[in-house]
Amino acid sequence: MSSAVPPPAAALPASVLDLAPVLPVVVVDDAAEAVPLARALVAGGLPAIEVTLRTPAGLDAIRAVAEAVPDAVVGAGTVLTPAQVTRCVEAGARFLVSPGWTETLLAAMGASGVPFLPGVSTASEVVALLERGVTEMKFFPAEAAGGTAYLKSLAGPLPGIRFCPTGGIGPGTAPAYLALPNVGCVGGSWMVPADAVAAGDWARVERLAREAAALRR
Repeated sequence: MSSAVPPPAAALPASVLDLAPVLPVVVVDDAAEAVPLARALVAGGLPAIEVTLRTPAGLDAIRAVAEAVPDAVVGAGTVLTPAQVTRCVEAGARFLVSPGWTETLLAAMGASGVPFLPGVSTASEVVALLERGVTEMKFFPAEAAGGTAYLKSLAGPLPGIRFCPTGGIGPGTAPAYLALPNVGCVGGSWMVPADAVAAGDWARVERLAREAAALRR
């Protein structure tokens, strides 16, 4: 199977956090669904799309979107190993997201040539990444790890750090996160409900994406 050629460095986003207020977190069971799903999200105003590696179809879905939806900024989520980093970038992923990090994984993501969001859930993890020059992170699992109150408490002692909180966030709670000065965007799956994807109801996905894009502060 041929691999997509990664986009040139100039085409990569300077920061994933600035592309839209919401980063869709997509779990794909059938790679054939990925292209129309991505087109619906982009049409609704959400160009950055995190396709997770939680299913066997994830890598093929990234490749399909990278090749067929040029207006999408497709990234890989649930990245856990250096080998996955390599495969995802070869498939055309333009950013990487992990639920947590190790020194080995961080080194691989740093050497990948694409932006990345390592996952954190404690102040110590944030400080450890700051020591290594990382200032943009995924806060996961957001609601279970303290939610908006926790992130607000980090803003004072850790200025200059920006987060993409993900985990348990929906349209009702997203605005409170986006109101925080240290939150660039939030991650969520509410605009890609499983029943709409299974039915191929891309108009519904586009409508939900448009509503999510309107949350920009």
